[in-house]
Amino acid sequence: MVGTAPQRPRTAATNQEFIRDAVKAYILDHNLASGDPLPTEQELMSQLGVGRHPLREAMKALQAVGIIEIRHGYGTYVGAVGLKSLEDGLAFRMSQSMTGDLREVRDVLAVRQALEIGLADEVVAHFGPGGLDELTEIVERMEAKADQGETFADEDWEFHRALYQPLGNDLIMDLLAVFWRTFADVNARLPGDSYPRETAARWHRDLLTALESGDAARFAAAMKDHFVGIRTRFER
Repeated sequence: MVGTAPQRPRTAATNQEFIRDAVKAYILDHNLASGDPLPTEQELMSQLGVGRHPLREAMKALQAVGIIEIRHGYGTYVGAVGLKSLEDGLAFRMSQSMTGDLREVRDVLAVRQALEIGLADEVVAHFGPGGLDELTEIVERMEAKADQGETFADEDWEFHRALYQPLGNDLIMDLLAVFWRTFADVNARLPGDSYPRETAARWHRDLLTALESGDAARFAAAMKDHFVGIRTRFER
């Protein structure tokens, strides 16, 4: 049972909220995990005392944020609850700010900077004196491409992914990926001149050198310099 339905809400808006809350409560109360099946549409209508149309509208809203997954012809299941809605919202707001003062772009970059600098202690503690082969290889590829006048966006993401993935925090990786993709979408449209490729490669070499030193404060300072350099792109 999803739960005993109270008196049906009088407005469409409160009815939608009631249905969404009831389905979320069912998932939590039954300790359901991603991929577990939910009651059928007919069962939900009966248990909640609602009609097919408002139920379907509420389920669409839950699907949009990843709480449920509707597999047509098979049923409804608990979703993976990703960050797609956050990413879409940030991307839209950043695109809007491109015609104004770039506030949303600055804000997203500031949040990403705070997150990455804030992880300095954990990153340095994890890598210690060794285990830097992957990061070293990535930086060398950056430098080689920079020497050839080539961009290295893929290597840039690989470097940051390799820094934080070993920490085992999936939410951090999801957030960083969202910030990365949304910024990459507007990067080419920023008004300032792009920084030299050699400069970007040097930022990452400095991060690697700081990591090799085992000094978290030095690593945090190198990461801050990295973001100061990026912001220079649109603050000139």
